[in-house]
This record gives sequence, structure tokens and C-alpha cells, in this order.
Amino acid sequence: MAAATPSPTPPGSLKRIVAASLIGTTIEWYDFFLYGSAAALVFNKLFFPDSDPLVGTLLSFLTYAVGFAARPLGALVFGHYGDRLGRKKLLVLSLLLMGGATFAIGLLPTHATVGSAAPVLLTVLRLVQGFALGGEWGGAVLLVSEHGDAKRRGFWASWPQTGAPAGQLLATGVLSALTALLSEAAFASWGWRIPFLLSGVLVVVGLWIRLSVDESPVFKAALAAAEERRATAGQVEKMPLVAVLRHHWRDVLIAMGARMAENISYYVITAFILVYATTQVGLSKQTALNAVLIGSAVHFAVIPLWGALSDRLGRRPVYLIGAVGVGAWMFPFFALIDRGTFGSLLLAVTVGLVLHGAMYAPQAAFFSEMFATRMRYSGASIGAQFSSVAAGAPAPLIATALLADHGTSTPISLYVIAAALLTIVAVICARETRDSDLDEVAERTPEDSRVRADA
Repeated sequence: MAAATPSPTPPGSLKRIVAASLIGTTIEWYDFFLYGSAAALVFNKLFFPDSDPLVGTLLSFLTYAVGFAARPLGALVFGHYGDRLGRKKLLVLSLLLMGGATFAIGLLPTHATVGSAAPVLLTVLRLVQGFALGGEWGGAVLLVSEHGDAKRRGFWASWPQTGAPAGQLLATGVLSALTALLSEAAFASWGWRIPFLLSGVLVVVGLWIRLSVDESPVFKAALAAAEERRATAGQVEKMPLVAVLRHHWRDVLIAMGARMAENISYYVITAFILVYATTQVGLSKQTALNAVLIGSAVHFAVIPLWGALSDRLGRRPVYLIGAVGVGAWMFPFFALIDRGTFGSLLLAVTVGLVLHGAMYAPQAAFFSEMFATRMRYSGASIGAQFSSVAAGAPAPLIATALLADHGTSTPISLYVIAAALLTIVAVICARETRDSDLDEVAERTPEDSRVRADA
């Protein structure tokens, strides 16, 4: 029996929900990206001091990649309970886990103090970060997608996506300010801890805002319908993971493929670039950080524009613009950086992030619209986070290894181009979802959802 149609979310309430999702995701991405920047700049010396500088960087990025390995587990656990209990409760938990782990990193003893225990503790906390982020993304974008106006879903759902560049902007900005104000010795001794400890304050702010929003009306309607079916017909729902793999396996594979170029290109442009620009080209850390800082600000601004364009053109066309653009930009990207000037570095990073935004902006609505409501948190999270193990996790590591082996950017460019080709194929195989009605999906049984997904 169908549940009542959810009431439209008032514009003022929707803006508050968007703000809560944006602030929460900004804080979580700040925590996650802060680690990546610190891994490129200081963790190699603090936690792996006995290694060659480039090998130390590789080991540092290996602990960075461990966080991605935990994201699929977070997607499974948070997705399951998010589809059973609701989006809001799990978002609060993810914020607490992420903030707690980041704050603890700021208190960690280094290799000089406790020896080999230091990188072990660092790795454990990175695993907690990855687990939390694996559950954060799906809940944040769904809370907005399921509240939002269907005609402008691409625009509204793109705002939580701006949490990534906002978090990058905040993390890079804090590090840039500290490296400018402190001597290299002071930064390596104690200054690097400040951004991690700052996370404790940010989490308190994020929790206060996130606790003030309502649960998704689409989810509440779907939950009521499921309870009514169980009461009247004795129909018990399958576990969300089982339902996703049975009815939406094709959508999961498409989402994974769609993320390859988006994920790999982003971490090459924002994390690996700190290594390449400083060790290969000879630019200062401050110069590299400033380029990423300005590029992230532009990235933040263009994501909602790409999201709005996806409401007009469709999710697939905008996504393809980004995938083709990123692949085509890689050789010019490194050629500009090799010129060794701040202006050329800034142009390379900014154009790369603008093109990345064409994939990242429609992604939230695109993935949300693929799955039925009672398995949407699981489906979107699994599709997004399982791909991160093969994409974003090893991207800085692979890029650094290719640079160490070949001493040139050519194989790194080819690596990103190969990912772009895979994403293009995945998006071409996808169905256009722009006109999907999430309220209608909420009223369907899993069997009906399978028919819808195969249509």
C-alpha cells in the first residue's frame, strides 16, 4: 500500500538543510584533506624519518591511502543503518567519529618519541577517518536530494559537494598561514598539530547545526510504507545491501566507473601536486599551497553552476564534459607546472578543478536518482566509496611511484587519461536520471524498483 506523498519542504527549511549538510561535509572534508596535505608536507619526516625523502613520501601517502580502504566498510555500515534508521542519526555519528580521530592525530607522539608505534597509531586513526567519511557522503547528499525541489535537485544537491573544495580550502588555508607565519623548524615541531586540534572546535559547531534539521520526508514516507506492508501483509524487507545487489547492481557498477576519473584527477590535482611542484619543479611549499588554495576557491564557486546546468541539460551531458575535459587537460596541466611560475601553476590547478567540478557537481543528484529510497543510502554509498579504493586511495601513491620510476609526468598524464576513458564509458552506459521522481520511488516495492531500474 502506498504511503502518503511527502509534503514539499518550505524554501527556508530547505536552505537550512542545505547549510547544515554543507557545513557538516566541509568539516569532514577538512579533516580528511588536512591529513593529505600533511602527508605531502611533514608526515614523511615526522613518522618515517629513516627513509629516503621520496620513499618517506610514498610511505606517508600509503597511510593516506589506508583511509580510503576503510571507506567501503563505512559505506556498508552507515548505508545499512541509514536506510533502516534514517539519514540524520548516521550523519551525527559520522561527524563525531571523524572529528574525534582528527583531534587525536593532533595529539599523537611522533617517531622521535615512541618509535615505530607512531606510524601504527597514525594508521589506526586514519582508518577511523576513512570509516566515518565512507558514511558521511551518502547521508549528506541524500538529506538534501530528498528534501529538495525536483526541478532544481541538481543545483541543491551540488551544495554538499562544495564541502569538498571548502574543506580543502580551509585545510590548505590553515596550513598555508602556518607555514607563512612559522619557521620550518617550528612548523615541523609543533605547528602542524594546530590544524588537527582545531577540528575539535569545528565539530562542536557542526553538531549544533546538524542536530537542528529534520529527517528526510521521502525517507519517512518510505519507512511508513514499509511498516504498513509488514503490518498488513507480513512482508519483511530484505537487507538494504542484498536489495541493492539484487535490483541495482548495474547502477552500482556505473557509479563506480563514473567516479574513477573524478576521484583520481582530484587527488592528482590537489594532493600529488604538492609533491610534484616542490620536488620536481623546485617551487616552494608556500607557492604550491597558495595555488591549491585559490584553485579550491574557484572550484567551490563553479560547483553549484555545474549543478544548475545539469538540471537543464541532464546529469550525463555535464558529467561527460568533465570527464573529457580532465582527460584532455592532463598534458597541458603538467606542461604549465613545468614552467615553474606561480601563474602557470595556478592556471593548471584552477582549470583542472573547474573541469573536475563538471563531474563532481551532478554526481550527488545523479547517484541519488539511481536507487530506490529504502536502499538509496546503501546504493549511493557503495557505488561512491568502493570505487575510492581503486581510484582516490592509490592515486597520489601511484603518481609518486611513477614519478620516482620515470622522472617525468608523461606516465601520470596517461594514468589520468585512462581513468577518464573508463568514466566516459560508464556514463555513456548510464540512463539519464534528471526527471526521476524520488517521491514515486519511495512508494514502490523493491520489485517495482527493479523494473524502474531496468527501464
